[in-house]
Amino acid sequence: MFHPDDLRLPIIQAPMAGGPGTTALAAAVCRAGGLGYLAAGYQPPERLAAQIAELRTLTGAPFGVNVFVPQPAVDPHRIDTYRAELATDAERQGVRLPDPDPHDTDHWEAKTRMLLDDPVPVVSFTFGTPPRDLVDRLRQAGTWVVTTVTSAHEARSAASLGVDALCVQGPEAGGHRGTFDPYAEPGTTPLPHLLDGIRQVTDLPLIAAGGMTTGSGIAAALEHGARAVQLGTAYLRTPEAGTHPAWRAALADESFSATVVTRAFSGRPARGLKNRFINAHHATAPVGYPLVNQLTKPLRAAAAARGDAHGLSLWAGTGYRDAAEAPAETLTIRLWQDARRAQGTPDRTTAPPQVP
Repeated sequence: MFHPDDLRLPIIQAPMAGGPGTTALAAAVCRAGGLGYLAAGYQPPERLAAQIAELRTLTGAPFGVNVFVPQPAVDPHRIDTYRAELATDAERQGVRLPDPDPHDTDHWEAKTRMLLDDPVPVVSFTFGTPPRDLVDRLRQAGTWVVTTVTSAHEARSAASLGVDALCVQGPEAGGHRGTFDPYAEPGTTPLPHLLDGIRQVTDLPLIAAGGMTTGSGIAAALEHGARAVQLGTAYLRTPEAGTHPAWRAALADESFSATVVTRAFSGRPARGLKNRFINAHHATAPVGYPLVNQLTKPLRAAAAARGDAHGLSLWAGTGYRDAAEAPAETLTIRLWQDARRAQGTPDRTTAPPQVP
């Protein structure tokens, strides 16, 4: 069974559902000696199966698959109110808002069954805890099981299920927060202190996630007890990532000067670059994932077609300004070398040749 101590570099690529996470990115991180990930979120099981098959042709190294845990029912009245608010945007852009599907589980049953029938080295869960029997069956199949947590309370709950490790997500992280309760306000304890607190309640290996785009950030997380680090924002500008061109440009555009945690795009708290859509809808967006995500999908698609970054969900962690435009394999090794220097123990790992 996989263990993070087996990695040449303790660097894990965040799954990044919705486009940035690709098989090419996962393979590049694996080649560097880290752990690449595929995102099961937002795609049908058939597409996920094809990605797994493709990644296996690109690398023989271990890799992971991340799955979203189905969410509890939400207040339909608040969704209807938000739909009415978004209707003006839809009319202006010439798109039709869908009727939200309250039964959407993101193909939970089919995806988990597939991962049991055709096991992969690592499976992680976000937005809550999987059933205990699923954890047991995955582990029996030889899969290392990880759950994302954002507090010591969530860590205790996840650890009681018999998972192999916890991905500790700090408030600095880009994209969706993994908070179990969608109605709860996400915690604000900085990642290093969050790691300290969770280390007090469990001996499970901890994977640190949240805004790390530099070697010094990686070193700090390891010094606070993380066995490995998980990076997402750091890879958004790599050529292997599927990041939309307008999103890539916004990461380096000085006019996008801050990130904010908002429910405006999906109904779940997520950190991204502040733009006009967030300015218009942040205050009124309800708790309501995945229904809100369904509502805004055609609006986001229209913005993507126009190359309008102000209509996109520009997920990014607080360290987004340090996201480098470099090949993912090179970047992974460089970040680890920088982390070793920050720790005072220079690493002899040789980075691949630079690509002009």
